[in-house]
Amino acid sequence: MAGRERSPRHRPWSVYRANTFDLSSEMMGLTLSGHSQDPDEPVLEFSLACSELAPPALERKPSSFVAVSCTTPPQAFWTKHAQTEIIEGTSNPIFLSSIAFFQDSLITQQTQVKLSVYDVKDRSQGTMYLLGSAMFTVKELLQDKHHRLHLTVRSADGERMGNITVIAWQMEDKRDERAPLSRLPDTIKGRMVLPVDESLTEGIKAKSASLCKDTLLKAAFGGAMSRMYRFPTTDGNHLRVLEQMAESTLSVNIPRQFVKLLLEEDAARVCELEELGELSPCWENLRRQIITQYQTIILTYQETLTDLHQYKGPAFKSSTLKSERKLEFMPTNLHLQRMRVQGERGYDHTYDVVTIGAAAAHHQGFKGNGLRKLIHKFEEAKKHSRESSPSSMVYVPQDVVRARELIPQINTLKTQVSYYVERLSRAAKDRSANALERTLGILTEKTRQLVTVCDNKLLASAIQALNAARPEFIASRGSPSHGPDPERVVVRNDQGSPHAKWSGRSSRASLHVDWHEEEWEKVWLNVDKSLECVIQQVQRILHKDKMASDGSEDVFELDQPSTASKKDGSPSVEGASPGEWSEALYPVLTTLNECVAMMSDKAKKSMVFLLMQDSAPTIGMSLMIQYRRDVVFCQTLTGLICGFTAKLRSCLHDNGFLRQLHTIGLLVQFEGLLSTYGEELSMLEDMCIGVMDLRNVTFKVTQATTVFAPDILPVITGNRDGFNVRVQLPSVLFDALPREIQNGMLLRVQPVLFNVGINEQQTLAEKFGDTSLQEVVNMESLVRLNSYYDQFKEVLPEDCLPRSQSQHCVPELLKFLNQNIHARKSKNVDILWQAAEVCRRLNGVRVTSCKSAKDRTAMSVTLEQCTILQQEHCMAPQVFTQALDCMRSEGCRRENTMKNVGSRKYAFNSLQLKAFPKQYRPPEGTFGKVET
Repeated sequence: MAGRERSPRHRPWSVYRANTFDLSSEMMGLTLSGHSQDPDEPVLEFSLACSELAPPALERKPSSFVAVSCTTPPQAFWTKHAQTEIIEGTSNPIFLSSIAFFQDSLITQQTQVKLSVYDVKDRSQGTMYLLGSAMFTVKELLQDKHHRLHLTVRSADGERMGNITVIAWQMEDKRDERAPLSRLPDTIKGRMVLPVDESLTEGIKAKSASLCKDTLLKAAFGGAMSRMYRFPTTDGNHLRVLEQMAESTLSVNIPRQFVKLLLEEDAARVCELEELGELSPCWENLRRQIITQYQTIILTYQETLTDLHQYKGPAFKSSTLKSERKLEFMPTNLHLQRMRVQGERGYDHTYDVVTIGAAAAHHQGFKGNGLRKLIHKFEEAKKHSRESSPSSMVYVPQDVVRARELIPQINTLKTQVSYYVERLSRAAKDRSANALERTLGILTEKTRQLVTVCDNKLLASAIQALNAARPEFIASRGSPSHGPDPERVVVRNDQGSPHAKWSGRSSRASLHVDWHEEEWEKVWLNVDKSLECVIQQVQRILHKDKMASDGSEDVFELDQPSTASKKDGSPSVEGASPGEWSEALYPVLTTLNECVAMMSDKAKKSMVFLLMQDSAPTIGMSLMIQYRRDVVFCQTLTGLICGFTAKLRSCLHDNGFLRQLHTIGLLVQFEGLLSTYGEELSMLEDMCIGVMDLRNVTFKVTQATTVFAPDILPVITGNRDGFNVRVQLPSVLFDALPREIQNGMLLRVQPVLFNVGINEQQTLAEKFGDTSLQEVVNMESLVRLNSYYDQFKEVLPEDCLPRSQSQHCVPELLKFLNQNIHARKSKNVDILWQAAEVCRRLNGVRVTSCKSAKDRTAMSVTLEQCTILQQEHCMAPQVFTQALDCMRSEGCRRENTMKNVGSRKYAFNSLQLKAFPKQYRPPEGTFGKVET
């Protein structure tokens, strides 16, 4: 083996990066123990530098990189572990990458490491040849006094080709605290032991939750890849940066729950239509047509749900499957991108970005435009149908919205009334005066709320219309000898107050309608009267109870029974039978329940009939758009839940964030890199609707019953009018939350979307196409972002927000953002940078997206990471470009391309990249023509 000596060269100060891959299965039998319990901590990290490399030819200097392989006896072959980046045109490269072995690497002190130095002739073609290699053992590196080795690089023929220096990384200020290597045991219980640098793991549990170890995060995320970097700062210190990328089990779990809810909702709608009762032939035919349409869509949901449950693939949908019908509800290539930054001053910050392919209906295609235009066309068709269909029920849109709101209100209040009737009955059985009085108050409130809901003109007119559609109503019009002119139900909306009438000549019809209007008034008045009967009966019971108590207190040491008999002859409390209270209340409670059930049933059926009438002319188009909207929304919802879960766990001890969360809700900012040309324009139309629909989502944090993964995954409830996501925390985490969140307060969501196209198609859009959608989306989101910050200023102090080293405050950033959005500048990526910074400064969740979340997204998140390091953590500006290229060439996002398309190349070509803003161009050799 080559001779070794301590290198006089100082450790490279510019940039360090560490890499790790799974080692071969032959090494799994070995165990590595260390002092650190942090799975994010490498057990060994070293940097590399070469000197005096022999030039391949006189006309050029080498462009070199080092490939690192290892083998552990008795393994007889080498396993590639990592490689550095390529440094061009120098015989003395100081590599910006460092090499790391994590706890799962299972190396020992006997592990041999081979360093193979390559010269790259053409980066774009990948042509290279081996200059030479050097080898050492882990034990030799650790036993060296300064933990560095100076090795000779030799060719296969034994010719000297240069030198390579290996420098094991240690934190300078912690070096003296480590136990001397010579005192460490080589084995523990027969297993090899390697010392671990604990310099940056002190207090780590309180500061950072590990994707690999934390109970909550481990349940939601998996398959984490890690890369480590060390960057110099402007004050002469250095940063330790951990970059991670993880899949999420929620990519499959959330769509399964969501599709199941949709299936139940549409099945319930069919049941509501079936339960309308007997209708006249014309209405019956209409109902059959609508039910048939729903049954078709229900069958599609059933097939999708079966496919999702049968899916056994990875916990993410690769970009090559984005158009797969069976997986269309799953988000494309969803990952959590995490950067953890630690400094020598002891701080430890985590930055998360959810990366997701464009939330769009890829399987359904984009020839018929995206959701935004489809919804506009639907509204126009709806308007036309109202104007051209005099025989149908005509309601203004506000009435339809109100009808949709009334159905769940009536259902909820009816359920609550029934519950408190049962509670009142139980209190009577238990003869508890306090419970009886308390429950009566709640029952009275809920019943009167229900009566108030049902006492409105919209409901009354809908009930008239439903009654007019009954066969018996048609029979009541008299014999058909009135003439050939048919009589039809026409419901007009005169000044916003719809009413039913017959267009024929029968006066009996209108009388019949008026009679039904009076009947409906009697129905809800009966509920009011039956409630009064309950109140009076309870008051009598309580009065008797009070009289009995007062009477018994006046009697002392008497042999006769209590003299507290009531004036109406009923026995005293002491002498009363146990069921007296229940027997007294049973008739009036039964009557109340029956009246409530009758009123609720009539009201609900009338609203269902109203919605049936409103949807009938455009039901096919409505369900088609609704299905597309469901697909898109499910993708944005999954991304939101992933982001919220990670954010909540990271900020669990941030009182300012938690206070902001339950006071004004969560800000979530989607960053889009879609062009406004061709199919991507329709994708943006889909995505902007999917993002805005997140306003109907609320979160609720509850305590998990166990710590097993299935029991702490989020649970979705609700329907298309509003979904609630229950995030379940283990008790130790739940106890850290403020009382408001622990008590079940619903946490709102404020979503915004900022999009700027950056590729060559955006160039075409700006020159020959239309960028108006991008402008409108950005302006709408700016209004919502300003509104969110205005809410914050009204009710919260500035110290709720995270501290920042930025030169600009939030109002200034919003001002700059407003100026850039209105500037109409070509590919103005300042919009994206400023929106992202505002989001981070306002404790928001960040989501970044392009078509596949693979190539443009990789450029965006790596740029954001380096920008954060420079702005917030004083990374030296002279290494910004080097750090950016290093992350893009050797970081997690390069592996994302491999996971998706089987190639470690970004799907760009040189011509395309000329149209990209310079900050979004990857280094040479990392891109090429691959499947997207």
